[in-house]
Amino acid sequence: MPLFDQLYNFAHWLTQNREDAEDLVQETYVKSLKGFSSFQLGTNFRAWMYRILRNTFLTSRTGLRVTMTVPLDPEEDGPELAVENHTPETILMNRANSELVQASISELPIHYKEAILLCEVEEMSYQEMAETLSIPVGTVMSRLSRARRALRESLGRKMQNDKAIRTGTSHGL
Repeated sequence: MPLFDQLYNFAHWLTQNREDAEDLVQETYVKSLKGFSSFQLGTNFRAWMYRILRNTFLTSRTGLRVTMTVPLDPEEDGPELAVENHTPETILMNRANSELVQASISELPIHYKEAILLCEVEEMSYQEMAETLSIPVGTVMSRLSRARRALRESLGRKMQNDKAIRTGTSHGL
């Protein structure tokens, strides 16, 4: 099926649930087949499918409930060491960092989450994103900028909280 993996990946990010993502993709294909006569040849099929998925998600109960905010400043962490080997410690740190990013993305408001995912994960162009979201390219760029800023701020807070917990300097300890 065309675009299945990409649509499922996007659906899973939106729903945060495997079964809901599967249902969302299935419903997307059903709607696309029923409405295929509305697809205009020569236009962007990928954007059309993502738009169907997005609209289906937004009109679902899950989409209506969805709602929040990350900078990494390597200068603050000091110099990085070049490590070729993956040790259990580096694997754990990479996994923890990945989980922090995923948690921060999941907290973004839906319109920011969509912008980040379509651009960074699905690697869509601004034009494809505009077509998918049915908004002007300028709005895409604005949302993406704001989403990245919110993501940086969220990650910054999470990392500070994590560091305070590890060092025992958080309030209440």
